[in-house]
Amino acid sequence: MSVTTRKLIEWKQQGRSIAVLTAWDCAIANLLDEAGIDIILVGDSLATVALGYKNTLPVTLEEMLHHTAAVSRGTKRALVICDLPFLSYQESIEMAVRSAGRALKEAGAQAVKVEGASPDILATIRKLTAIGIPVMGHVGLTPQSVYQLGYKQQGKTEERGEQILQEAIAVTEAGAFSIILEHIPSDLAAKITKQVPIPTIGIGAGSHCDGQVLVTADLLGLSKKQPPFAKTYLNLRQIATQAVGEFINEVREQKFPH
Repeated sequence: MSVTTRKLIEWKQQGRSIAVLTAWDCAIANLLDEAGIDIILVGDSLATVALGYKNTLPVTLEEMLHHTAAVSRGTKRALVICDLPFLSYQESIEMAVRSAGRALKEAGAQAVKVEGASPDILATIRKLTAIGIPVMGHVGLTPQSVYQLGYKQQGKTEERGEQILQEAIAVTEAGAFSIILEHIPSDLAAKITKQVPIPTIGIGAGSHCDGQVLVTADLLGLSKKQPPFAKTYLNLRQIATQAVGEFINEVREQKFPH
């Protein structure tokens, strides 16, 4: 049975944890989907993972739609969420509607993700959900604000922690079906998780969230550099490099394709 936004909220109520990974092409999406992942996020992290940018800011809406469409074609069960990239939704609500609408209509996503909780972003979430576009929120460390926030942990002071809590509540009240909590203290994530009725998905936010997300390239050991809160389950870079080396040697020694 396909995962839906309603099912995610039911799982929170049941205490059933939610597993989320990122994908950037059909092959990876199909692998994750068949393994039973709940949500596939086509994160703007594909900017660094797949496209070679130094951060997430340069990736365009067209690039996000291209990769989301590929992921959607490889997915049958998991909920596919398209991360709206920098400056594809912040300029106006009209822009956000067009960008989010294209993610669903052209790329096959079932939801979109936006960062932040400014008054404009909250108005955007209300508008998108009002016209039937499910929205995942994102507070704490927001990578699209890297030049303002950096990559340091957010919410360490009482004042900043309270601000993030209020942002999470506001995003929930605006109509989001779920919310990413990135790189904040575990006790703050636990407090937010208890106070909002929608699932919280943590990344570097401790074990008390309703679910967890990792960048798949980090999980598989494909990233040359990864955040300290990520976990590598397999060193695929080493394994693949060894396999490629064996192929090269066999070709040069004329052992392949014999």
